[in-house]
Amino acid sequence: MPVEHAVRIVRRNGGTARTRVLRRGGVSRRTLAAAVHTGALVRPRQGVYALPTLTDARREALSHRGALACVSAAREHGIWTLDDGADGRTHTWVHPQRHPTRFTLDPETAGAACCVFHRDLPIGEPELHRVGVVQCLLQIHGCRGEDAFFAALESALRRRLIGRQERRLIRDRLPGRSRWLVDFARSDADSGLESLLRLRLHRRGITLASQVAIPGVGVVDFVIGDRLILEADGRTHDGDSRHKDRVRDATAMALGFITLRFDSALILHDWPLVEAAILSALSEDLHRSPAGRRWSDQ
Repeated sequence: MPVEHAVRIVRRNGGTARTRVLRRGGVSRRTLAAAVHTGALVRPRQGVYALPTLTDARREALSHRGALACVSAAREHGIWTLDDGADGRTHTWVHPQRHPTRFTLDPETAGAACCVFHRDLPIGEPELHRVGVVQCLLQIHGCRGEDAFFAALESALRRRLIGRQERRLIRDRLPGRSRWLVDFARSDADSGLESLLRLRLHRRGITLASQVAIPGVGVVDFVIGDRLILEADGRTHDGDSRHKDRVRDATAMALGFITLRFDSALILHDWPLVEAAILSALSEDLHRSPAGRRWSDQ
């Protein structure tokens, strides 16, 4: 069926497609009109068609003749973001040679407050509905700062969304004062919480060993010194995982280790308390084994 064919083309293009792409695929204008009329497709702006599952963020960006940017694009790429989108605004990239113009009639959100606009020059060829990963990360640095950028960068590295060439490009495009963040970034952080913990403690001159395998305990997030374990718990550490964590902590204690465990609420919203707890433990030499035994000797 013609309409189903049009839907397949849009789905193959990531959920959105320009009219010219559909026409090259053999879809007539009459078929497109029928697809919109039946609800098989929606038209967020003139010349663009999308699946009816189009997210509000995509619809907002497309309606301004733009694409998802910054933290909004990061979420679509599957990158961990420090920004949870609580203010409800979509980050939208619009080419600096264009004006952000709403193509859909919606007087409730016609003002600029609906979006955070980014007007930087494109890096590579942006997708129809979002900027690429490199441009997205650089936008996060400029818009959300170093901590958010670093957590997103390590997430992108973990997901293998960027390689050496992209990493060099990001480093070259950053201000000189921030380039060390790219050198410091690793690809083995399980979450943005781990990235934030390592970065913030590094600024305090504290060195962490990451992803340490301890026989009898398993792989822990970090170890300071001989025996102080730091764990950063996200939402996956609820329910049954909570009990398993307590068993791990008890096992670690039996082996001579001490564990400090922090959840996402503490790391994201009460960092001074987290830092104070760690600094207090270090001041009491809790990271040093009285037996002189190191975790690497286990």
